[in-house]
Amino acid sequence: MIEADDTGDPKLEAIAQLLRNRFGSPDRTLVVGCGDGTEAAALAERMLASVVGIDIVDAFHVSAIDRVELRVADAMELPFDDASFDLVFSFHVLEHVSVPSRAIAEMRRVVRPTGGFWLGTPNRSRLVGYIGGRGASRREKIAWNVVNWRARLTGRFRNELGAHAGFTRGELRDMLRTSFGVAEDESSAYYALLHRRHKLALALIDHSGLARFVYPSIYFAGRP
Repeated sequence: MIEADDTGDPKLEAIAQLLRNRFGSPDRTLVVGCGDGTEAAALAERMLASVVGIDIVDAFHVSAIDRVELRVADAMELPFDDASFDLVFSFHVLEHVSVPSRAIAEMRRVVRPTGGFWLGTPNRSRLVGYIGGRGASRREKIAWNVVNWRARLTGRFRNELGAHAGFTRGELRDMLRTSFGVAEDESSAYYALLHRRHKLALALIDHSGLARFVYPSIYFAGRP
């Protein structure tokens, strides 16, 4: 879930560009875990597509309700027919789902054979998180990282134990490949777009293998 009420959100701009590069302009897109709906509305504008957003909580923003179709629904029981969408998009949602593999299977079910998916979660191997987060103070970000490190040291840095941990690259890739035929890591491409002024540093991070620990989130895209 992206805070996308600001149309200049660089994270969403980078993701939208990668989506266009890979999938063109899908006719119908599903956003799983759309929050207040502004994310789905902003994505619709950038992708020039019909977008449906679902979230477990009915807290949709009035500005989004008239722009996209929004529904209250469970990611593990999507209320759509098989092969209903050209693209399924989910950002920082899977770590909050009690049975992630079931949600992924549902995403696969509603994607057309010629469609695709984009999915991102926090990187459980990260050393530090929240640095680029919007809407939070530096003190809050430090506090959240302290909480995460305490959870690590006590062996409780797991989603099912209440931590905002996410998944490792291997964990997410393996879950995706049980349902989707193709699941490719797009993390480096995403951060290269997001931090264009630091291309050399990012290249060094990638080639050294440090991306596993440095990148706060991981992103995969693919097709059935």
